[in-house]
Amino acid sequence: MNREEKDRSLLRRTAILNGGVQGLRHQRQPRLGGWLLLLVATLLTLVIVPKGGLIPDYFTPGDIATGDIKSPRDLLGEDLPLTQAKRDEAANASPLIYDLDAISGSHAINRIRQGLGLLLLRQHDEQPLQLEDLLLQLETDFGIPLTDEELRLLLDMALNQNIAVLTGDLLTPIFTRPIVANSQAFNADRERGLLALSRSGAEEISPKLLESTIGLQDALLKVKAQLALIPGITATQQQTLLKLVQQQLRPSLVFNQEETEQRRLDAREHIAPVLFQIKKGEMVVREGERVTADQILKLQALRTSGRDNRSLQTAAGLLICSLLLIYVGFYFAQQNIKKFRPDSRDLLFLAVVFLSLFVLIKISIFIAAGMENSFAYIDSSAYIYAIPFALGAMLVRIVLNSETAFLFAVCSSVLIGMLFGNSLLMALYVLIGSLVGAHGVRHCQKRTTLYLAGVWIGLANMVLLIGIHLLTGRNFELQLLWNLGFGFFGGLASAVVVNGTIPLVELIFKYTTDIKLLELANMNTPILRQLMIEAPGTYHHSILVGNLAEAAAEAINANPLLTRVAAYYHDIGKIKKPLYFIENSGGQRNRHDKLSPSMSALILTSHVKDGVELAREHKLGAELIDIIQQHQGTTLIKFFYDRAKSQADPGMPQVDERDYRYHGPKPQTREAALILLADAIEAASRTLTDPTPARIQGMVKKLINNIFIDGQLDECDLTLKDLNLIAKSFNRIMAGSFHHRVDYPEPVHIVREKVDTAEKSPIKEKAKAKSANPDRKLPAPTQDPEAAIAEDSPKDLKRLGIS
Repeated sequence: MNREEKDRSLLRRTAILNGGVQGLRHQRQPRLGGWLLLLVATLLTLVIVPKGGLIPDYFTPGDIATGDIKSPRDLLGEDLPLTQAKRDEAANASPLIYDLDAISGSHAINRIRQGLGLLLLRQHDEQPLQLEDLLLQLETDFGIPLTDEELRLLLDMALNQNIAVLTGDLLTPIFTRPIVANSQAFNADRERGLLALSRSGAEEISPKLLESTIGLQDALLKVKAQLALIPGITATQQQTLLKLVQQQLRPSLVFNQEETEQRRLDAREHIAPVLFQIKKGEMVVREGERVTADQILKLQALRTSGRDNRSLQTAAGLLICSLLLIYVGFYFAQQNIKKFRPDSRDLLFLAVVFLSLFVLIKISIFIAAGMENSFAYIDSSAYIYAIPFALGAMLVRIVLNSETAFLFAVCSSVLIGMLFGNSLLMALYVLIGSLVGAHGVRHCQKRTTLYLAGVWIGLANMVLLIGIHLLTGRNFELQLLWNLGFGFFGGLASAVVVNGTIPLVELIFKYTTDIKLLELANMNTPILRQLMIEAPGTYHHSILVGNLAEAAAEAINANPLLTRVAAYYHDIGKIKKPLYFIENSGGQRNRHDKLSPSMSALILTSHVKDGVELAREHKLGAELIDIIQQHQGTTLIKFFYDRAKSQADPGMPQVDERDYRYHGPKPQTREAALILLADAIEAASRTLTDPTPARIQGMVKKLINNIFIDGQLDECDLTLKDLNLIAKSFNRIMAGSFHHRVDYPEPVHIVREKVDTAEKSPIKEKAKAKSANPDRKLPAPTQDPEAAIAEDSPKDLKRLGIS
């Protein structure tokens, strides 16, 4: 492989290393965008949902209040102790429920009659059952086990049909009455209030029937007394019969615990909460007073007011709305706004600013609540207008661009409106302030621009607050003046916070803002001083390119500051090999005369790569690095390309034009394109022999056309109208640089010195001798040379136009 081919291979490798990564950098899409949006929406939900304030909850009755606490809003609070007391009262007033089994007594009488009838049949031998079967049948009818002795007594009892009927008749009045287990407890319940229902619960038992209710013991005594009236039975048989009847005697009116509790619960639920009202501005607690139980209830109500949004349902709805708002805005901007091409760093910056803004607002709300307690004569809503809502949009505009700042302002204003109770007027207040602030810092070329933008935000806030006041139909009041004052302060606070935050953003996210550009515009920076010393021609060339590019940027509404600073640094790569560039040769022999055209092209193109390395070393920022890499585009190094073609061997492959082009990429922004055009115009202007305005205009037009035709402007946003404005700007600046001067007459003493020197020369002496005339009289010398000069001086000054 010969030297020419090695150079070409090296050129291609350099192109891959130099331009490939940068090209991917501009075309890549942010991979973490979706996750960042979800994270931002989730964290915003956690910030927006809680609504608590700085209301202390550590008081107990009898404590001394440490400060005044005033209600920030109208509020209805629940008096929990009183509500509980009323519900307990309603539950206690609910009647006790008893269930009455009206047919249980009749069933018991029937079983008694059936058992006695069975014994009667046995005595008359009409029952074929054996003794064991009879015993089993009686135990089933009477419900208790019988001993042999008790069975014998029953069998020996002189029974007849009348006795069985008489027994049933005697017991029926007792068994059919409502019987309770404990008559004393029942009587106590009657005094408290009870309600007797049928076993099915379908009907209510009349109070008259309840009056005949007896206790179980009383019923048993009555049964014993009635059994004593039965003739023909002994005392022992009477006790056995009483035992059988006692087993059938059961309470028919019983307490229903489950139904009673249910009715009590229903009674509690029907009692509405007992509410107390707190008016907006009402002094809940005064400093130095003993805190009462009622005041503690009001303080608790103030703390819990507004926390209804903490429910999971509301949080889920807020998450969905915020996520949809941010995602739709992001997607729309990405598809329809050409300048909106954020990378991962930009998305991370936007997320941090978004969340930090809402955290700051939340903290400010708490501070406002505390301030209201200290200054009771100022409404808490007035302090809200002092929050620097516009600082987010201002930061985004300074760091990124107007389109992104507009999207940020819209999304943030909507969510802030949701934070303040879905307030449309608050969202409008935030949106207008943010847009005014973003517009005010669009070209922040000095720090006073920030404070001027803050003033404009304050004025816009004041005008909007007046409109809101009129819109709500309120009369003029002192509170409006406080609102206006705090609104104006909010604008100034936005400027102050942004001014202090910008250096931190530049440090953390490595952005190059206009403030950073102002610092880089200082010609005493180390890299520019090194350029001035080692490559003075390039240094002077960069300053001229900066003047040209800045004027053109102003003409097409690009960023003049970025353009000028980028022009200062666009050729810093020439520091490494300054003598290989003609402007730094200083009249020395051209070093490219001993190099092959390919090597010369490699040296020239390497200044772009060297410039990128130096820019990264000195941390100039991504914007300047991009412009340094794009300022030559993929233009052709025509001089060495033509030399290579003329020196090429006809038998060898033809010279590849790509080996003599810069490696790009082509300019991606208008500022980079302006540097490319200004660089070419300034370099070509050095070749003009007679730089008249017409020649300058022809040269500018020709170079811009050639660059346009070569496709170097295909990837930037310049239009034909922009190119026309750029050409006019270049013509104006170049005509001023190559202006003609008037030949001023030299001063008298300098003319005389030149005459005296010429007269003393040998050639003049010989000529004087040849033309000497002895009869000619020379004028007498002036006695005072200074006087002669003084006489001539007024005439000379008058001729020069100086009085």
